[in-house]
Order: sequence, then C-alpha cells, then structure tokens
Amino acid sequence: MEYPTRDQDQYTRHPEFWFSDGSLVLRAQTTLFRIHVSQLCRKSLFFRDLFSLPQPLQSTARENERIEGCPVLDLHDPPQDVANLVKVIYDGPNFTNNDRQDFVAVSGVLRLAHKYLVDESIRIKVLEHLRAAWPSTLRGWDTREDIARMYELETGTSRGHRFPNSIAVINLAREIGADELLPAAFYDLSRYSYAQIFEPSIGDPLHPASSPADTSLAHTLSPMDMQRLALGKEAAQHAITTLIQSMEYASSDPQHSRLMHRRSRSATNNLAPCVTPAACRKDLSELVELAKQHYLMDRERGYTDPLYVAEELGQLKSAEFSDCTACARDLEAWAARERERLWKAIPDWFRLR
Repeated sequence: MEYPTRDQDQYTRHPEFWFSDGSLVLRAQTTLFRIHVSQLCRKSLFFRDLFSLPQPLQSTARENERIEGCPVLDLHDPPQDVANLVKVIYDGPNFTNNDRQDFVAVSGVLRLAHKYLVDESIRIKVLEHLRAAWPSTLRGWDTREDIARMYELETGTSRGHRFPNSIAVINLAREIGADELLPAAFYDLSRYSYAQIFEPSIGDPLHPASSPADTSLAHTLSPMDMQRLALGKEAAQHAITTLIQSMEYASSDPQHSRLMHRRSRSATNNLAPCVTPAACRKDLSELVELAKQHYLMDRERGYTDPLYVAEELGQLKSAEFSDCTACARDLEAWAARERERLWKAIPDWFRLR
C-alpha cells in the first residue's frame, strides 16, 4: 500500500539518492532513499542474503507497505550515515582531508559497512584513508603532526582541532574492530590534561561542541579504556623523565664516549672524533638542566608528548652552529633512535597488546 496522504509530511526524500527508476525505498527515521536493489546486493552480503530469502505468504500491512510501487525497508540508523553508505555503494569511497567533517562521513560508512557486511574492499579503502590521520608508523605520525602544525599557523586555531576527536576515533575502532587505529588515537588523547579530557571547556578540541553537530559520534570512553588511558599517560610521563635522565648520564660521563656510545661517520667513512670533550660535556649538562626546567618543572608545551620532547632534545645542539659537529650529530641520531623506541612502546603503555 502507499503511505497515507496524512503521513506524507512526515517524510523527506533524500535530495541526491531518490532515483525515479529505483526498486527499493530505504527509510531511515524520516528520510527516504529510493535506490536499486541490485546495487545494494552487489556490495552487501547482508542485503544479498536478505533479498534471497523466500517471502512469507502472509505478511502485515507494515511489511506490505509501498511507496510509489516500491517496497519499504526500515533502517534503524542515522539518515546521514545511510546517505554516506549509499554514496559509497554507488560512487565508491571518495573522502577529503581527514578533518572533523570528513570523519563524520568516514565513521558512518565504516559503522554501517561493518553492520551490513559490505564488501571488504570498501572497508579496506576507507580504513586506509583514516590511517593517514591515525597511522601505525612513526613516519606517518610525523607527517600528521606537520599537517597539524601548518593548520595552527594558517588558522590561528589550536592544532587539536585539525583532526577528529580522538575519543570518537577510539570508540569507532572498538565498534568496528579496527585495532590498528588505537595506538595513535590513545597517544593523541594522552597529550591532553585530565581536565581537558573529562571536563573540556567550550572551544577545547575535545568538547563535543567542537565536533560537527547532529552526528552519532560518542565522546565518552568505556571504563576499561579510561583505565588504559590513565596507565598510558603515566607511562608517557615516565618516558620523558627517562629521556632526560639518559642525557644527564651522558653529560656526566668522564670518558665522554658520546651519547649512547654511538659515533658518527664522516664522508670518508672514518670515525669523526669529538674535538672538545670537556666543552661538549658542559654543553650537554646545560641542555639537561634546560630540559628539566622546561618539561619537568615548568611543564611547558610538549611536556606530555614524549615523541615531541625527544625530537626537541635532538635539536638542542645544532650541528650547523655547534663547535663540535660530531657530537651535535650524535645527539640528533640518539634522538631519532629514542623516538623509534618510544613509538614501538606506545601499544604497551596503553595495554593494547
């Protein structure tokens, strides 16, 4: 049967996905989508199986409901998510720059693709796009951070607004089983204070109002993930202290055998010696005191971000201006090794394996 005239005002045809030759109407809340069953079944095992089942001889009026001659299928999903999924089914995955608005579309597609058993090839492509913002490699993370820094410089807005709320990313990863997103998301979240996480102010990156309105994104962690966050934040803070202590040990080494006992090689493949051992030990000692004051005492910017701290420590003694280029380059190499070590440790900090 057609829906009664008195009910017409309750429904709105989707402006893009109402095909005059469609064979099925999807109803999500008050939004109607007229699409092709064949398209839906090509991409979704759930719908393929659903429409291959024999129909009952007797059915209710609701089950017999038709709109413009098409059967109606009710979906208990947000209309925006349904629209994004339908767009991917017809046009393929095509997203933008991993900003907050983009994440609304991406997360909606991933949730419904998981729910309706959409082809794995689509899920893989969408996750590949999302991993650019929540990478599994240190190189990918550094690229992400460069984008965030550029965003802050260009807009004057906190870099935390450039990418989606990491709590929403963690919850999405849990819902769809995308565990590869979790280390980067937990690490990003751990850089905020507890007040910013649990009592964010209006305008803060983690405040729900900072995300696009009218979405189904969840902004509260589960109790177990709150515990993982607390443990990880503690481990990250300890990692910063350990970094600075290792520099302090090197600065007090009377033999001055170079930081972490590694030596740089010159273009002729010979070991490049330290030319000013006493002065280099003094410089390194002063750098240690500066790092202690900045990150441990004053808790300046970056004090919750071990990867940032290690990078900054490696640049404190510039090879370009230092009297001892060899030791400056050793410090840079040490910092690079420490950053790789820290990155590999992140899953353990947050009890993710």
